[in-house]
Amino acid sequence: MLPQSLSGLPAFISYFATAIGLLALFLLIYIFITPYREIALIRDGNTAAAASLSGALLGFVLPLASAIAHSVSLLDMAIWGLVALIVQLLAYLAARLLLPDLAHDIPKGRTAVGILAGALALAVGLLNAACMTY
Repeated sequence: MLPQSLSGLPAFISYFATAIGLLALFLLIYIFITPYREIALIRDGNTAAAASLSGALLGFVLPLASAIAHSVSLLDMAIWGLVALIVQLLAYLAARLLLPDLAHDIPKGRTAVGILAGALALAVGLLNAACMTY
């Protein structure tokens, strides 16, 4: 019974490792394109940075999870994971257009802006995930 239960373990490890790799790639690119240092701000207790980055991460992981659940292969999942990554980065750029002072407001700890940026990222992620139910 145990061998049968663990027969999917190689696929799980492959999908999970690929998903963690995509998550790390998203985080690296996101942190690179933002003009402020989220991790340092969060370490200093900046709630706006934490809300914004948390929303971006969740907004990316939701469609990634949908891609994992609906993909037909590891390559298919990776391709749709990259689509999710691009869409989420575009959501950040849209937030910059909607909130032109975002680059200054987040480091200043303006929580309302951080929450709105995070909520926008999460909303786009939910829509993105829903569209990945092919």
